[in-house]
Amino acid sequence: MRRVLIILLLALGAMLAAVWLGATPGSATLEFAGWRFDSSFGALAILAAVAGFALIVVDRLWRWIAGAPTRIKMWRHARRERHGYAALTRGLVAVAAGDPRSALREAALADRLLGAPPASLLLSAQAAQLAGDEASARKHLEAMRAAPETEFAALRGLVAIAMREGRDDEALGLARRARELRPDATWVSGALIDLETKAARWDDAALTIDAARRQQMLPAPDADKKRAAALHEAARGHEAKGDRREAIRAAERAFKLAPDRPEIAATLATLYAKDARARAASSLIEKEWTRAPHPELLDAYRKARPVPDALQWIKQVERLAKLNPAHAYSHAALAEASLAAELWGEAKRHAQAAIDAEGGEPRASLCRLMARIEEESGGVASVAKSWLARAADAPGDPAWTCDSCGHPHAEWHAICRRCGAFDKLVWSAPARLAPAFVAIDTTKDQQ
Repeated sequence: MRRVLIILLLALGAMLAAVWLGATPGSATLEFAGWRFDSSFGALAILAAVAGFALIVVDRLWRWIAGAPTRIKMWRHARRERHGYAALTRGLVAVAAGDPRSALREAALADRLLGAPPASLLLSAQAAQLAGDEASARKHLEAMRAAPETEFAALRGLVAIAMREGRDDEALGLARRARELRPDATWVSGALIDLETKAARWDDAALTIDAARRQQMLPAPDADKKRAAALHEAARGHEAKGDRREAIRAAERAFKLAPDRPEIAATLATLYAKDARARAASSLIEKEWTRAPHPELLDAYRKARPVPDALQWIKQVERLAKLNPAHAYSHAALAEASLAAELWGEAKRHAQAAIDAEGGEPRASLCRLMARIEEESGGVASVAKSWLARAADAPGDPAWTCDSCGHPHAEWHAICRRCGAFDKLVWSAPARLAPAFVAIDTTKDQQ
């Protein structure tokens, strides 16, 4: 509206000026190269205005002609971008559909049309990974890493490739760089925990788990459990290096996080015993035995309260067993100690009590224990053989078993020795396999 008003005002002004010039007397004479031109001043002014307007038109026309190559270039660039982003879209759809051939074709077209911007580089990397071409994918990701705005996305792909190829040290360095860029990214914490535990960098893993817990990327119970496992392994590592003070400090932190884990309590008690703190070790084991007896606690108790002969060891075991007298492990410990002291009657009584405490179906180790008692006490040989026969079909003894792959371990480790899972070992009995039935072809007997 304002523009229309301005044009009307200008037209009105021009008309008024023309009327004024026509009504105002005056003349103008122009002489040039022998030529003479006489005219009124108004006509000359109008002629000058027309000439000026013509010059403006010519200038605009020249500028339009001179700018044509640039406009054509911009049009072609816009056209390439339009087709390039269309190829990019088709390529992403192909990646989502799991079509590596189409994804590679569209990625190459997007690269050619767009000149390898971050989006087309990412598509090319994903298409190459989908096609199994890790070298090409790494090349595109490295190109993305050079740009600050795409470095983080590139690092995720490079970490995944390095982990698949078993280059864990390289993957760890890349993941730490990703943490510098985005410390709140969940996948970064997960990758760091995986890599640091595989590399036995237990102190670093404990710090990473703690950071993930504070940033609410891990539920508090899971984080405490995993951190306790990492600190437990850190304590063992410090003890192996001769740094007992740091080992005890790490074990105490682990026990504080997970006081219900017997393997941590046993390690801490053993460290106390080696540090000449037998009373603290015994108190810890006795408290844990009251809560939940465990064979590893018994081994740690022997280290905390060493005695020179078997009879004195029976007294130590009796003191511990009184704290949880009905538990099968208490009776089994007394049976083993009595057998070592050649107290056959007591050994047999406690072994039978252990079997009764487990519901009357003895596990394999208790069957073998009864067989040893019969053999070493001079009992009937057939009875010992029958116990050994029962051991072959008896339920297996609890062991540190991986909750992911089911592989048993002789002692606790934070990492499964078969599948590499972190903090998956639990104290449990192995699964019993159902007997295999063989189909018998009876048709031959009927013919």
